[in-house]
Amino acid sequence: MRHASPRRTLSNMTRHDQTGADLDLWDQVTRTYFTERLGTVPTEYARQRQSTAPGVDLYVDPVCPYTWVVACWLREVAQHRDLDLRYHVMSLLMLNEGRNDTYSRQLDASTGPSRVATAVVTHHGSEAFRTWHGAFGNLIFDHWRYPTPTEYRDASAAALREAGLPATLADAADTTEYDEALRRSHEEGTRPVGIDGGTPVVHIDGTAFFGPVLNAVPRGDDALRLFDGVRLLAGCPDFYELKRTRSTPPDVSYRPMEGKAP
Repeated sequence: MRHASPRRTLSNMTRHDQTGADLDLWDQVTRTYFTERLGTVPTEYARQRQSTAPGVDLYVDPVCPYTWVVACWLREVAQHRDLDLRYHVMSLLMLNEGRNDTYSRQLDASTGPSRVATAVVTHHGSEAFRTWHGAFGNLIFDHWRYPTPTEYRDASAAALREAGLPATLADAADTTEYDEALRRSHEEGTRPVGIDGGTPVVHIDGTAFFGPVLNAVPRGDDALRLFDGVRLLAGCPDFYELKRTRSTPPDVSYRPMEGKAP
């Protein structure tokens, strides 16, 4: 039988005391910054009706290229899998509140589309927003660039026409009328993730996370394999992060395969 040395015993005692203090501190931090991991309302509705399809809630700021890539990826998956897929609006500006830098000033000039999107959801529902977002993205993300406020405005209006929605909804870009509804939707999506999130935000089967961040749209079997992997990770309660640095701008070019529904 091995006997612990006095040094090891003292170390264990110190570690035990320190662990208690660390746990107390961790509890304070998590209570301050994080919320309980909750499923979204649409996912809970899907559970109530005993849907067998995965519940997927995508939170979108229309100007985010990485959210566009993920939306296109989920469209690829939905061509081959039954998904309970819902679109919601979030805001890059609200996500970055409190920052005072060049990026924040750029966001100030790009708030219009998220306000228009919120007006679409408010008056015409999530499916109308999904259609509008597809049309908007095809115009803005036809190639990689930093769009101007005028380009955002023109694309918002053109997407309304293509989606068969009232042109007057474009006026929401210049008002704060829908900001309260936008913030509610934004917080519904981001609070279960915590303070270290970004865009896109995806909830799968009630588990919320920032990501996946994709540099291009996976197609066909690649799209399905990625979805299965992400869903597997989402189902692991102890999984939190897997990350590497991006080295190139996103490849935003995407068109559905000919004959496939967008």
